[in-house]
Amino acid sequence: MVFMNQTVTAVALQPVKAKLIDSEKITINLGYVDLGHIDLMVSEGFYSNRTDFIRTAIRNQLTAHGEALRQVVARKMLVLGLQQFDAASLEAVRAAGQTLQIRVLGLASIGPDVTPELALATIESITVLGALHASAAVKAALAGRIR
Repeated sequence: MVFMNQTVTAVALQPVKAKLIDSEKITINLGYVDLGHIDLMVSEGFYSNRTDFIRTAIRNQLTAHGEALRQVVARKMLVLGLQQFDAASLEAVRAAGQTLQIRVLGLASIGPDVTPELALATIESITVLGALHASAAVKAALAGRIR
């Protein structure tokens, strides 16, 4: 028996103010039978399109596992949502003689005004479950510290 796959784009990028993005684009492969079931649900009016179905399915799974996720977030001391760092906030960390261990579930954003040197001096480690937005130079400088 041979199963063929079709690629489905699940979440479209939607630009928000000044280069910030409120979602991340992902691509998944689905078998034709699963894709047919999704298309049937869409054609019967249960969902407006494939993306709506996939988003709803993901949200339902996250809700079903919500308590376990909350426990992991608490245990790993993750910041939930968006955490932003600009040059001023990192300069304050450096002035205090401290370094950061950044742990984010969502989006960690290091501003375009942050130099690679400042990032290296103030960021000890970065763990991001989601997305990390930073300049290519800052990402390259912190490559050994990103987990």
